Amino acid sequence: MSLAVPEDRAVVRALVQLKLRLLANGLKRSPQRMAVYVIGSLVGLLFVTAMSVAFAFLHGHAGAADAAVMLVTGLTVGWAALPLFLFSSDESADPTRLTMLPLRPAAMLRGTLIGALIGPGPVLTLLLLTAAAIAAADGGVSALVAVLAVPLTAVTCVTLSRAVAAGNARLLSSRRGKDFAIFGGLLFAVLIQVANLTSQSVFGHHGGRLDLSPLKPFAAVLRWLPPVSAVDAVRSAGDGSYGAAAGQLALTGALLVLLLRWWRGSLQQLMVTADASTQIDTKAVGRSRTDRLLPRGRAGAAMQRHLRYAWREPRAKAAVFTSIGMTVVFCVLSVIQGWSSVYVVCLAGLMLGLQMVNLFGMDGSAFWMVASSIATPAHAREELRGRAYAVVAYAVPSATLLAVVLAAATGQWSQLAPALGLTLAALGCGVGLGSVLSVLVPYTMPADSNPMRNAAPGQSGVVLLNSFGSLLGVLLLTLPVGGLLLALLLTDTPIWPVLLAGPLYGAGAAALGIRLAARRLLGRLPEILAVAVER
Repeated sequence: MSLAVPEDRAVVRALVQLKLRLLANGLKRSPQRMAVYVIGSLVGLLFVTAMSVAFAFLHGHAGAADAAVMLVTGLTVGWAALPLFLFSSDESADPTRLTMLPLRPAAMLRGTLIGALIGPGPVLTLLLLTAAAIAAADGGVSALVAVLAVPLTAVTCVTLSRAVAAGNARLLSSRRGKDFAIFGGLLFAVLIQVANLTSQSVFGHHGGRLDLSPLKPFAAVLRWLPPVSAVDAVRSAGDGSYGAAAGQLALTGALLVLLLRWWRGSLQQLMVTADASTQIDTKAVGRSRTDRLLPRGRAGAAMQRHLRYAWREPRAKAAVFTSIGMTVVFCVLSVIQGWSSVYVVCLAGLMLGLQMVNLFGMDGSAFWMVASSIATPAHAREELRGRAYAVVAYAVPSATLLAVVLAAATGQWSQLAPALGLTLAALGCGVGLGSVLSVLVPYTMPADSNPMRNAAPGQSGVVLLNSFGSLLGVLLLTLPVGGLLLALLLTDTPIWPVLLAGPLYGAGAAALGIRLAARRLLGRLPEILAVAVER
């Protein structure tokens, strides 16, 4: 008996009603959620309204069309990156939830597109696009073009977001999707700060007027990229270049058609193909190309396990990328604001070395298997040494690369050797101190995999004590190397020996910390195990 396929119109209507019902039910879950949604929407509306009024007042100003192009470019990038951040929180954005239903891809596409246009996001986008069109308009013809360009650009942005979500649905719903969200959120924050600082250093008031001329070379290229080209068609029509305006609208229309075809093809593929992430590659089982690069014995096994945690566990990966990202942000800030120094890279050694803090709390309930295999002090030393090797394996290359790039950006090549030596000393001190704190002051990690939560309820005080105490401890432990560098500078002696003294001192501090921690690990295994498995 064949299953009848519903009419396309009924499917579209049902999908739109589903989107409305999801919005309504989501707000009914709790008064707090409704309050946050309403307040957030009002704040966003006020901010976008103020921004739209500011852009509208640029009408007639030199460079207003270039500013409109940059605004639309930012909106396009935001809509393209939206699935990365909101895919798991927006049920209507995941097409895999509908793949088991007898729906035609065309009907599903139309219903999902109309549903995607419902919500505060498209409304705020329309406001900003309207303001951009007003800023670029000049005359009645350009106003008529704007009537077509604004909704066309809005629909294209929404379609772009949903096409990206559908094309990467299974990836974004997997563990790697969460990893991309972590990295994407960090990168987005870095780019926002860099753009803010760059705009402050580039723009200025000259004679009481806002100077938008620095935007011209960027806008000259971006105005021909769809969907930005549709809004810039308003400017072209105002200048009398009707052929260019028609071409820019056609470019956005062609992009919209291509995105719809891609979206429909992705829906079709999701409906007829199995999820490859649930299939096991039997040829890859038991095979690892990196096994021969790891040390032999228990240390190699611990190193491999810790590296896998750092790559696969969202919280561990967030901690590593945050440490590197903070160093990159400070490096960029130092260059942009004029206080650049190659010694800023020491922050990388400080932050990455502290990845050794709370080693066993990160293991969670799996730590009982590790604890059951630690029977002698030698086992404890090898376990801690393997984890330290894992941290060093990604910390040293990262710090070295950042140091070289910063030296190239600042031209302080003569300071590269002592800066790198001081960085490696801080890294070694962090590894040693982190090993001791992991044994003496472990704390429970939350059961969920939310990368933004790094402590279970009631453990916040212990986390703060670990964080600030370890930072202060590493700074104090690194003082001898810093004192050596200062003495060499004051006596006008070559400072390159710090490159040798720093790593040796760091290695000694790490070895001493691991030995001290290993002595206490055997006696504290029951307490550490209780903390690790507590959720």
